[in-house]
Amino acid sequence: MRGLWAGCRGHVFVIWALIGCAVWAAPGNAQPFPSRPITLVVPFAAGGPTDTLARILSERIAAELHTTVVVENVAGASGSIAGARVARATPDGTTITIGHWGTHVLNGAIFKLPYDVIADFEPVATIAMGTQLIVGRKSLEANNLKEMIAWLKAHPGKATAGTAGAGTGAHVAGVFFKEKTGTDFQFVPYRGAGPAMIDLVAGQIDIMFDQASNSLPQYKNGAIKAFAVTSPTRLASAPDIPTVDEAGLPGLYISYWHGIWAPKNTPKDIVARLNAAIVAVLADAFVKQRFAELGQEIPPAAQQTPAALAAFQKAETEKWWPIVKAADIKPE
Repeated sequence: MRGLWAGCRGHVFVIWALIGCAVWAAPGNAQPFPSRPITLVVPFAAGGPTDTLARILSERIAAELHTTVVVENVAGASGSIAGARVARATPDGTTITIGHWGTHVLNGAIFKLPYDVIADFEPVATIAMGTQLIVGRKSLEANNLKEMIAWLKAHPGKATAGTAGAGTGAHVAGVFFKEKTGTDFQFVPYRGAGPAMIDLVAGQIDIMFDQASNSLPQYKNGAIKAFAVTSPTRLASAPDIPTVDEAGLPGLYISYWHGIWAPKNTPKDIVARLNAAIVAVLADAFVKQRFAELGQEIPPAAQQTPAALAAFQKAETEKWWPIVKAADIKPE
């Protein structure tokens, strides 16, 4: 019997050892999300409008998920370098990106990308609906949009317009502005709207077609001039700036919305967890106030879902891709 027990005891030890290994390994395989810090990739330089929104959100998303959210600026090629990085990232929810009309719609029509702006991402949430401002350096010899257009026509090909890169919203808006007004000016690409705004404030460039979130602080500080809002209604945070309709250029409407995406094949439960955290943050009074100050409108709850972002992105693609291609807008 002792020999038999000794033999059995060896097998029992092996069984318990295997069970022990499984127990120790289980937490690593089934840790609740997020098990490590989240990287929020911003496709433009620090200090720009998209970066500003990301930094307002990141700290509160971190608190909701009980983790750290690291904002990483990956600038270049109108946001497509960041897009490629996130599209190739491990789909575990720890690498996500903030993007907008330019990065997740226009880039697909303008660039030959190593990824698909729709198929290679999982929509997480729509976070803001914004608009553009038509702005100019403080010393520009124009005080309203009609005078600005007249000044551009008096200096054909000489004026400069800053953009966040070829094919970005600022560039596309400028192309449409040229066609609608019969003006001609040069585009100056930067690594983001933040650096472009620095040069506009310094008087190194003449005009910008810029996101309200980037321009409003400088306008309110008296550092630049604002000629019009590219929407049918005035901004609540800057009611003195006329709409393009009121300023004499009707119909030049451009909505500059933002969203959050994860890599394709990120599990649905992780996408849902991220969405829930973002929805909670967007309901925060401080976030609402800061977004409003930047000319950003937080969409209704029904439009904050992953499905709503997917549908909206698809609709924007169907609207803008034919327009961009008909205008033959190409990378410079």
